[in-house]
Amino acid sequence: MHKAIAVAAVAILGGSYLASAQAPAQPAAPQQPMGFFITSVGTGNGANLGGLAGADKHCQTLAAAAGAGNRTWRAYLSQTASGSTPAVNARDRIGAGPWYNAKGAIIAQNVADLHGDVQRDRNSINKEFALTEKGTPINGRGDTPNQHDILTGSDSHGRALPGDPNTTTCNNWTSNAEGVSAGQGQPAAPRAQIGHHDRSGGGNSSWNSAHATRGCSQPNLVATGGAGLFYCFAEK
Repeated sequence: MHKAIAVAAVAILGGSYLASAQAPAQPAAPQQPMGFFITSVGTGNGANLGGLAGADKHCQTLAAAAGAGNRTWRAYLSQTASGSTPAVNARDRIGAGPWYNAKGAIIAQNVADLHGDVQRDRNSINKEFALTEKGTPINGRGDTPNQHDILTGSDSHGRALPGDPNTTTCNNWTSNAEGVSAGQGQPAAPRAQIGHHDRSGGGNSSWNSAHATRGCSQPNLVATGGAGLFYCFAEK
């Protein structure tokens, strides 16, 4: 009797094992498409990006080279109002989200989370996750050279800054002028607002509005810890 029970148990266990072994493996969930990156290189012309259109084109070109050219890409840059030129907010240019980096990690679910409108730090823009279109990290504070300054021309909520575009966005991303100290009665030195992708340094860890550059030329951008890089988001 006991022997029969034991044999039956073995048969059941064996059958269960065979059923488990023969069950098809569940397919892995597909990786989410890239919707965010930091440009691996700048345009090479300081903060003269060719305006918003030129910056968008740079994003699109880099994305295409990385196999993501089927999406519409926008540079995360604001434009300061001047004369007939309207203000443009970076946050209004990038679609609704969600956005993932080149390795499929979530950056932010939506515009509100990206900017902490409801709750702070609901995005993953930091040295670990803010990668280039190639999936590589950007040098941060403590690295040589430090390249954590990312051009934005924005306040911490992703909106255009008031004032002279020459001192907020390097004349709306068309100037590569040197940063010369302004004398009395002289116009303010050209510069642009930047963020720190690694959330470190300078007493302000904002990813999109940490401080201004010393000027608009490539050497000026390098001098404060940058390389003329900027964020790109897939609008759709």
